Amino acid sequence: MTERSPSGRVRLLGTTLAVVLTLLLAAGAGCDSQRGPEPPSVQEKLKQSHIYGQSKLRIGVATFEPLMGVREEDGTYRGFDIDIARYLAASLGYAGDERIEFVHLATEDRIPALQSGQVDIVVSSFSITEERQKLVSFAGPYFVTTQEVMIPVALKNQVRTIEDLRTPGFRVCVGGGSTTEAELEKHEVKTLVVKNVRDCVQGMIDNKYDAVSSDETILAGFRSSYPTRFEIVDMPFGTSEQLGVGVPISDPALRDLVAFFLQKSYLEGRAGRTSPWLSAYHRNLGPWLGPDRQQPPPLNVPDLVDFDEKAPV
Repeated sequence: MTERSPSGRVRLLGTTLAVVLTLLLAAGAGCDSQRGPEPPSVQEKLKQSHIYGQSKLRIGVATFEPLMGVREEDGTYRGFDIDIARYLAASLGYAGDERIEFVHLATEDRIPALQSGQVDIVVSSFSITEERQKLVSFAGPYFVTTQEVMIPVALKNQVRTIEDLRTPGFRVCVGGGSTTEAELEKHEVKTLVVKNVRDCVQGMIDNKYDAVSSDETILAGFRSSYPTRFEIVDMPFGTSEQLGVGVPISDPALRDLVAFFLQKSYLEGRAGRTSPWLSAYHRNLGPWLGPDRQQPPPLNVPDLVDFDEKAPV
């Protein structure tokens, strides 16, 4: 056996350590290459969107839907959709009503307003459908509701089923351009179409209509205004409405940002914290729809980096 000198053993140890270090570095480099690039940041996405550099965010809303979207006589806005809109605006860097331009939109005007650039986003009981997704983009859903019917209390024993709505001479009112109009047509229920649901409600007060059909959230708002005059009938239409935030189809970056911030609120609620969504719900819809509703998980949420967990500025 040949013995190595002390200096030889030192050289051998140094060589071995060098080889091990080289292998570790190579392995680390391999892991890094497999990990892939970092996801884009919120700020990078903002720079890709059409709202970057704007002084105000233009948001299409309803202004005559109690609990969802109302413009008060003093010019202030309130409602569930309004609170969601404010949260999204602040997250996008437009905190405070002075940075927001609320734009009143009738149901049938929501898609044209997005297509023409009149508004940047729409938060207005906007149901996500395949047909609409061909024309505009959606982030969400941020609420799941059902279609119902509201009638005068005097008719509560006469109207309980869809078949009752088909009674000859029975006058059912709906807002134009709504999913409700298409659903009733599918069930062969004749309808009278007006500009918005508020006109239907006023028409029932004036005895022009016998019923109005719309989303449960919208009807709950009008019932809150007339709690002894109207009643909501749970009809078995068999469909649910997923409400989403409308975004121009030409701006995928803005859609991703809205989806990301809806997801951020959803995760806060899932973690047991008071999220912006829960605060908006309990302040507006909770007393009428019950306290146990939860925000649904948004779909197609991008992986973004929000470094400081605060709204970008």
